Amino acid sequence: MGLLHTICSLSVCTCLVAQTGAIVVGGGHLRSTATAGAHTVTLTRQRTALSFAQRAGIRMRRRAGSKAGCKTVHASEYFGKVSVGTPPQEFTVVFDTGSGNLLLPSQQCKDQACTSHKRFNAGASSTAVDVGFADSPDKPVVKGGDRDVVTITFGTGEISGVFVKDNICVGSICTHGNFVAATEESDEPFSLVPFDGIFGLGLQQMSEGPHFNILDCMIRDKVLKANMFAVFFGATDEEPSEITFGEYRKAKMATDLFWVPVSSPGYWQGQMEDIT
Repeated sequence: MGLLHTICSLSVCTCLVAQTGAIVVGGGHLRSTATAGAHTVTLTRQRTALSFAQRAGIRMRRRAGSKAGCKTVHASEYFGKVSVGTPPQEFTVVFDTGSGNLLLPSQQCKDQACTSHKRFNAGASSTAVDVGFADSPDKPVVKGGDRDVVTITFGTGEISGVFVKDNICVGSICTHGNFVAATEESDEPFSLVPFDGIFGLGLQQMSEGPHFNILDCMIRDKVLKANMFAVFFGATDEEPSEITFGEYRKAKMATDLFWVPVSSPGYWQGQMEDIT
């Protein structure tokens, strides 16, 4: 799972801009506001010995029998607020470029990993629709009808859940889309994390279906000033980190942007020719 994490030991941190089919990279500097069709979410930074993603990866290697040591100097996790439903229910989510779905614990989940976090209450939302199957994202479940249960694995743990369609807002940017409402969550690692859910920002290939990719839903509904999101990591704890939907903040750039084609379907992955 590609949870956002970075090592900020330089005076300037990286600003990454992702637009359909390409990655843009440039230097960073500071500050924040929201404009029509764009919104910036301030990210909470939590320093850990190992990030959520790194813990999962190391345990997977150990189970595979690897004896290689791992020395971690610094790791950080970044999370922010989104809202779902009518009236809106607010959740803290990690913005994850390595997955493609929005996952939230549901009121039906009684596991500790769910009850220790904010849970989505579909019954309290006038716009929530229970959906039976990912390939029919607009078709409600008939009373007593069948519906799929999906299980998604994240390193050492897993989430099982059902599909729900509702309004999803990142600040002033709202769309309607489908997400996974968890009915079961493994204690490890989900009972240990400070965020409620996972907001997948991967490309369509990483999603359960087209209507499950929330960025694509924003593009479909024409609610973005530009079809992109940008991530800025502050160099220090005093310098806020943030994710912006609908634009990138030129005021934060120390150098010009340059475009890199996506080299692996599903992931925001580009090829590097050299490091100097």
